[in-house]
Amino acid sequence: MIRWLLQSLAGLAAVANPTGLRMNRLALWIGQGVSVLFLLTACAKPPVAVVPLPRPVFLGYEETGEASWYGQPFHGRQAASGEVYDMSQMTAAHRVLPFGTWVMVENLLNRRTAEVRITDRGPFRDNRILDLSLAAARVLGAVEPGVIPVRLRVVGVPGSTQATQRAPFTVQVASFTSEVRALAFKDTLGPEWEGLSVQRAEVEGHVFYRVRVGTYATRPEAQRVAQRLAVAGYTVIVMEE
Repeated sequence: MIRWLLQSLAGLAAVANPTGLRMNRLALWIGQGVSVLFLLTACAKPPVAVVPLPRPVFLGYEETGEASWYGQPFHGRQAASGEVYDMSQMTAAHRVLPFGTWVMVENLLNRRTAEVRITDRGPFRDNRILDLSLAAARVLGAVEPGVIPVRLRVVGVPGSTQATQRAPFTVQVASFTSEVRALAFKDTLGPEWEGLSVQRAEVEGHVFYRVRVGTYATRPEAQRVAQRLAVAGYTVIVMEE
């Protein structure tokens, strides 16, 4: 439509002198044409952004890339899933994985691991595959560097047993892919913590060594122990076994 209008205006200019068309009338026509062109341009619809649909997910799916973290000012705001973002919970944002997916995240620098649930969308930067909550970033040692190299592996899909049956509670102080590192870390805690252990867990063919304290029937019981550990200077998280 716009191309036709421009061609028509050019044609008028070319035949103006042969037909004796007066210049002021030509100027009027050109002015009206430019006005129509302006209106057509102004009314044109903006380009539509294409948002990728959540991809089919399966147990064992893996990605490797970078992970960042986010806290304030997003704490207390609604996440893309509709949940209220709580930076003290073990959650994360992913571009396309379905909400409610559980992933095991490994920090490739220190071999710490953490399980997080996908509740938000992001991050939208090249090579970043995950945006961690503040709690997850603390467990993985990502708060100070801001961005860390990670490997994520899907360990629970929405509606599956892995994603819904998660009890009772324990206090996890650290998780490693190296048993030697896990045992060395356990020794730094000392004998005063009842139920201190290193638990070997195999998730979809991968082995993790989790340093944990106690087993508790209710979350408040586990939180009291977690608070004591936090006062002692440890970064902890209450986990559902």
